[in-house]
Amino acid sequence: MELLEEILSNQNMNQAYKRVYRNKGASGVDGVSVEELKEYLKEQKDELRAQIRKRKYQPSPALRVEIPKENGKMRKLGIPTVVDRVVQQAISQKLNPIFEKQFSEYSYGFRPRRSCEMAIIQALEYINDGYEWLVDIDLERFFDTVHHDKLMRIISHTIKDGDVISLIRKYLVSGVMVHGKYEDTPVGTPQGGNLSPLLSNIMLNELDKELEARGLRFVRYADDSLIFIRSEKAANRVLTSITKFIEKKLGLKVNVEKSRISRPGETKFLGFGFYYDFNKEKFQPRPHEKSIQKFQRKLRKLTKRNLGISLDDRIVKLKQVILGWVNYFKIANMKKALGAVDAKLRSRLRVIIWKQWKNNKKRIKSLIQLGIPEEEAKGLTYCRRGYRFIGLSKVVQRALSNKRLKQRGIPFVLDYYLKVHTVI
Repeated sequence: MELLEEILSNQNMNQAYKRVYRNKGASGVDGVSVEELKEYLKEQKDELRAQIRKRKYQPSPALRVEIPKENGKMRKLGIPTVVDRVVQQAISQKLNPIFEKQFSEYSYGFRPRRSCEMAIIQALEYINDGYEWLVDIDLERFFDTVHHDKLMRIISHTIKDGDVISLIRKYLVSGVMVHGKYEDTPVGTPQGGNLSPLLSNIMLNELDKELEARGLRFVRYADDSLIFIRSEKAANRVLTSITKFIEKKLGLKVNVEKSRISRPGETKFLGFGFYYDFNKEKFQPRPHEKSIQKFQRKLRKLTKRNLGISLDDRIVKLKQVILGWVNYFKIANMKKALGAVDAKLRSRLRVIIWKQWKNNKKRIKSLIQLGIPEEEAKGLTYCRRGYRFIGLSKVVQRALSNKRLKQRGIPFVLDYYLKVHTVI
């Protein structure tokens, strides 16, 4: 069976539909939602297949949206229509197993049974083996700058079905709609499409092969990569020569200002930092300071006094954020850092409960019910100090003790971390 027919088979298309439906997501330029997709495919599936077979199918432009990055800049995403998502997913499902055999053992992004955690563990193995000079090459706007002809040549070395090659190229040049206006996409693989992760790995596998051919130790996750070297002098040579390879052979742009050579303690990779544990006499992982700051900003946003949602709703949202963040960083050592995060979180939650007591009479009554002597309850209530003082006051901490907050269902970051922490 030709590869295109495998892609268009009932089983593969149904699997692709289920994946797209499960992932939900916003509508594309045609406004068709994921919920409407099943009915649309029921009516149009045969016509869709026929158009693809005749090479008459024309993908719709992706809808351009921008989301803020940590550095204040915007990341451009392209949202395909739900139908194009299904077709892209169907292609990806058949191409992934083919290219998976070619991908490097040290590439961890967007691949089955691989994760950020595995990338960090491998990085630490290199560092603790003495490769303590880290070459961090920053690819400037990688997804927006992939050269189509270079990418298609690489794909064509493996995929010989011309119909599949034609269909992939159509997705690359299908354009984007920006504020209602069409723009061409002569370069790039827009982030947001179901094919983009695979295409990015196919492109950057050329870099992986070059690094392996040179006998270099490296870790790559999507367009984030580190190369591990024993000496500063050798690291400088590698930075220069690999930058040249990326720009000349792959046609990609290296951000010279951001690319650098660093020591483990100065490095941020996939949100992690590294520190030397003198007791264990080796480097260990921890969340980078910027990752903790970003986490705290999320918690502060959910514990604003004027958020306008109930405490129960806050608790639900806090649990989602805390569980997701801690699970991502569960191999990191961060007991002390999370103790400080918890202290700030509890203080803000105590203020929220205090504010919910509405008036002085209710506050005095509530404090007394929680075991605070009347004189102390009145003294705090009428003290005319700000909310920060209230949240940190010993009286409120006794009334709304950690135990009582837990009984109320309020999550403690450190408690969850201690449950899931994986020692490496």
